[in-house]
Amino acid sequence: MLIKWRVPKTIQWIVTLFFIYLFIFTAFRIATVICFKPASISVLDLWPSFWLGLKYDLRWIAFILFPIALFSLYPKFSPFYSERLKKFWTIYLGIVTLLVLFFYGADFGQFAYINARLNADALIFAEDPQESIQMVWQSYPIVWILIGLFGAVLMVTWMFRRTHVGVEGKNMNVHKFTYRRRWHVAALLLLGWFMYGFLTAAPLNFFRAFNLNDEFKSNLALNPLQNFFTTLRFRKPEFQTKAKEHYPEIARFLDLQKSSTSNSYSRLVQPGSKTLESQPNIVLVICESFSMYKSSMSGNPLNSTPYFNELCHNGIFFERCFSPTFGTARGVFATITGIPDVQLSTFATRNDASVNQRTIINDFNGYEKFYFIGGRSQFNNFSGLVKNIKDVHVYEEGSYSAKKLNVWGISDKNLFLEANAVISKQSKPFFAIIQTADNHRPFDIPEEDTDFHVKPIPEEELAKNGFESQKEFNAFAYTDYCFQKFIETAKKEAYFSNTIFVFVGDHGVEGNADAVYPHAWTEQRLSDEHIPLLLYAPDLLTPQIRTEAVSQIDVLPTIAGLLQQPYTNHTLGRDLLDSCKNENAAFIIYHAPGWIGVVTDHYFYRKNIRINKEELVPVKNNLPPQTQKQADSTKKHLSELTSAIYETARWMLVNNKNGK
Repeated sequence: MLIKWRVPKTIQWIVTLFFIYLFIFTAFRIATVICFKPASISVLDLWPSFWLGLKYDLRWIAFILFPIALFSLYPKFSPFYSERLKKFWTIYLGIVTLLVLFFYGADFGQFAYINARLNADALIFAEDPQESIQMVWQSYPIVWILIGLFGAVLMVTWMFRRTHVGVEGKNMNVHKFTYRRRWHVAALLLLGWFMYGFLTAAPLNFFRAFNLNDEFKSNLALNPLQNFFTTLRFRKPEFQTKAKEHYPEIARFLDLQKSSTSNSYSRLVQPGSKTLESQPNIVLVICESFSMYKSSMSGNPLNSTPYFNELCHNGIFFERCFSPTFGTARGVFATITGIPDVQLSTFATRNDASVNQRTIINDFNGYEKFYFIGGRSQFNNFSGLVKNIKDVHVYEEGSYSAKKLNVWGISDKNLFLEANAVISKQSKPFFAIIQTADNHRPFDIPEEDTDFHVKPIPEEELAKNGFESQKEFNAFAYTDYCFQKFIETAKKEAYFSNTIFVFVGDHGVEGNADAVYPHAWTEQRLSDEHIPLLLYAPDLLTPQIRTEAVSQIDVLPTIAGLLQQPYTNHTLGRDLLDSCKNENAAFIIYHAPGWIGVVTDHYFYRKNIRINKEELVPVKNNLPPQTQKQADSTKKHLSELTSAIYETARWMLVNNKNGK
C-alpha cells in the first residue's frame, strides 16, 4: 500500500522500525505485569496503564526515529542513498537499541529489588564505579548477562538490516519518482505529535502517570526512559520548603517549648538524674541490612541470630525501631546526623549542599573518636559525612592486617577484631563507629571461619520465612557469628565493663514478613525499614524490652542522654529513654514511589506526594476497629505530623550546617 502511494523508501522503513520498537516496548510492559503484578489487581484494571503507557512509548519511539526522518529531508542523508549511509543508520539503531535494552534490563533489576521503576537514583552507582562494578561482577553472572544483551542487540540489528533490504526489494520494480519531501514533513509532524503527547491536550509529562492513583498502575504506565530522565531534575535539594508553617507541630512533637528559643530547632539538653557518671565508652555498630523480620528477635522460626537474641535479653532492646528509608548511605546519614535523608534522587552524603552537617558526637567532650569500615570510606562519600566528626580517626581498606574478602573489604569478623585491637589500647574514653558490610551481595563467607556452620534449609522454608536463598540466609547467620566473636573478645578487655555497645541496622530488606508480623510489613513494605536497636552494657544498664515505635534518628540523642554531660540537639532525633517525650512515632519515606508517612505504636499512616492517596493500616493484630470519625481524626493528625517532619527535614538538610 505504501508503495502504491509512492511513499519514499525511507518513510516505509521508518514505519517498519516504528512497529518493531512498539513491539519491544509493549513486550517489556507485558513482562512487567507477568513478573510483578500484585495479586490484588486484575489484568482488566490495567487497561488505563497500558493506554497511558502507549503514549509514553510513542514519545520515546518518536525520539529514536526523529533523526532519521529529519536528516532524510535531504536525499544524500537518506539510509537508501548509499551503502555507507545504510551502515551508519543501522549502527545508530543498534546503539540506541542497546541503550533501550540496557535501561529495561536495569529497570527489571530495580523493580525486583525495591519494587520501583528505574530512576535517577541509579546514577549513585556511577559515582562509585570501582565498588559498583566489583559488586555486580561478584554477585551476578555478568558474563552471561552481557552475552544475552549483545546477542539481543545483534538479533535486532540484523532485523533492521533485513527490513532495509525488504523495503529496497519491494521498490525495485517501481518506476523512479520525484523525492517527495511532503511525506518526510508529514512524518516529522506525526513524530512531533507523539513527542508532545498522543491524543493529549497538555504536553505529556512524568506526573500524568500518577493520576492513575495506584503505585503499581503508575509504575506500569511509565517506561524506564521517561522515569529516568525526568527524575534527573530531583537530584538537587530544594531550598524552598514549608518548614516554617509546620513549626508549631514540630515544636509540639519535639517539646521545643521547654528548651528552645522561638522558631529554633536547637535545644540544650542537661544531664538527667539517671545518667552515668563513669564516662562510659561508646561502640556504635551500624549493621548492614539487619532486617528485623529475618532475625530471631522477631520470632522467625529459622532462628538466624540466636546469639544477638540473647544479647537483646540482657540489654535495652527496642523491637519496633525503623530507619527513615532504605539504603546504607541514607541510614548512616540518619544515624550520625539525626535527620532523615529526604532528597528524592540522590544521597545526602553525595550532595555538597547537605553532606556538611552537625552531629551530637562532637558534644562528647574528652572522647577519642574512631570510624571503622572494612572497605573504602570514599564509597557513597562516607568519608565526607564522617569528617563532620571533629578529630575522628578513620580506619578503612589499607589500614588493616587482615586480607581483603571481596568488594566490601575485609570480613566483618576481622573488622571487629581489628577495631577491638585499636580501642582496647585507649587510655581515654572513646566513641567508636563500626560499619559492617558482609550481609550484602555477594554474601561471601570467609574460608578461614571453619567454625561457622549452617544447616541447609529447604527453599520453600526459606521463602516462607523471608529469605530468597540459602546464600542470603548464610550471610545473615554469619552476621550473628561475627557479633558473637566481637563481644566474646571484648569481654576479655579492660574497657568492656565501662562500655555501651549500640547495635542498629542501617536499613531492612523488603520481603514476605507475614510469618511473624501483620500484613503491613509486607503489603506497605515496612520490612524495608524495620530494624533492631540494642543498647548492651550488662554492667551499666538494666535490661528492658521496649515495644514503642522509635527511629534510627533517635540513636545519638539516646546515647548522649546516658552521659553525665550536656549536649545540644539541632535535629529531629529524641532521647528514647526520656520518660517525658511526646508521642511515639517514626518517620518513613519511600523515595522512588513518593510515599511519606509515620509509624506509631498502633498504626502506619502514609500518603503520596505525587498521587492523591493516603493509607492507614494497623501494625498490631487484634486492634479494636475505629469508627469512620476516629479514622479520619487519626489520619488528619498523622498527616500533619508527616508533613511537618518531611518539610523540616528538607529544611535541615541545607541549613543545619556543621560550624553554624
